[in-house]
Order: sequence, then C-alpha cells, then structure tokens
Amino acid sequence: MRSIIVVLSIFATLFVNKVKADTAFVQVEEAFLNMHTGPGRGYPIFHAVEKGEWIEVLKRRTNWFKVRTEDGKEGWIKQADLHLTLNGEGEQVALTDGSFNAFQQRKGEFSLLGGQLESVSSLSVTGGWVFTDNLTAELTYTQALGDFSENQIALIGLQHTTFPEWRLSPFFSLAGGQIRTTPRSNLVQSGDESRTTEIISAGVGLRYYLARNFVMRVEYNNLLVLTERDEQEELDQWKLGFSVFF
Repeated sequence: MRSIIVVLSIFATLFVNKVKADTAFVQVEEAFLNMHTGPGRGYPIFHAVEKGEWIEVLKRRTNWFKVRTEDGKEGWIKQADLHLTLNGEGEQVALTDGSFNAFQQRKGEFSLLGGQLESVSSLSVTGGWVFTDNLTAELTYTQALGDFSENQIALIGLQHTTFPEWRLSPFFSLAGGQIRTTPRSNLVQSGDESRTTEIISAGVGLRYYLARNFVMRVEYNNLLVLTERDEQEELDQWKLGFSVFF
C-alpha cells in the first residue's frame, strides 16, 4: 500500500507542476478580443484587446479563461477566443477542452482501479501512453494483500482499443512482467521466503467516457504464472475504477 501512495504522490506533484507550467502569455491574432467582467455570457464586456497585444492567461473556469493585459486589466475571455491567439513561438494556441473530442486526442492516461485477485482485494495503478488511435503502451502496478501472503505485480504491455470513436469502447490487452509473493510475517515458517516469478497477462475490458477529463474503466485479466512446475498457475483478476487523461 505504501508503494501505491508514493506513486500517487509523485503523479500529483507532476500534475501540479504541469498546471503551473500551463500559465502562459499569448498574443492576439484577430482584430480584437472582448474581455468580460466574469466567466459567462451574462457578464458585460468592459474592454477589447487589440491585435498584436499580449495577454497573460491566469486561470480557467469551465470554458472561460481569466487573463491580464499588458496594462494590468483583468477579465475573462471565451475559450473560442483563446484559440485565436498565438503562443510565444508564433503558433496558434490549441487547448484540450475536456470534451469527448479531447478524449479521442489524448496522449496519456492515468488510472486507479480496485478489484479482486483470486478473491483477495487488490488495488492497481496504471499509466498509459496513447501513441495511435487504437494502441496504448501501459505500465501497471498491482498490490493484493491476503490473509496468508502479499502479492505485488508489475506489468508492461500493449492495449488495443477496437472502436476509439465510441463513447463506450471495448479494449484488449497483452502484457508481461513479474509477480512477487511474500508470506505474511506472522505466518512465516521455516523455509518460507519471498519469491519472484515471471507472469503473462491477457485482458479484456470496457472504457466509458464520463465528462471533462474523466473515464470509467472495467477490466478482466487472466494471469499466467510461469512456475517451474509441470502445470502453470492461473490467476483471475477483476478491476473497476476511474481514469484521467491529458
């Protein structure tokens, strides 16, 4: 459990740093941009930023952005207007708007899933890199603590999404890695010790886009433990959880 908490802490730190890095200056490309007194169409326009002027993006609220002009005026502009600006390299600003279209164009995904590994409660953390519409490379860490032993599983694999244009889309996965089994300390007998074994995983699941940057995910995995015995050991794992994408 401690390992999972560490992973979550690292991810949270990276996410915060990314948000801070997203604060930027952009240059108005159109004839003018209207600034509102608040984040909504019901708020009046009080200033127009002219073409060529720079504005600082301060924060976001739904589809509105708070900005500051060169002379210190602060107000709100629509997301559609922010697309009409240029970044520091002279390129048009492109934003992830937290829509299903943004989900289809995502580059990365982080998931936290709970479930059962052979009737033992498990918790999994995954990180994925989406390099085509259908294929995702994924790292998974799972911890399952039972009455007699603790299992830690680390996998690296490939996931294929069959219909990425669907809001509810099935996927299949293949992965390989290791499982480390450690007997509970109060039950250790003479000769008992931790062991690490190679493992292969095949899985099937469903991913459902909820809203903004959130996705629900359910998955079944069949794990084949490659032991030295004549008969290999198979484990069944069910998982349900949520993902955020970026």
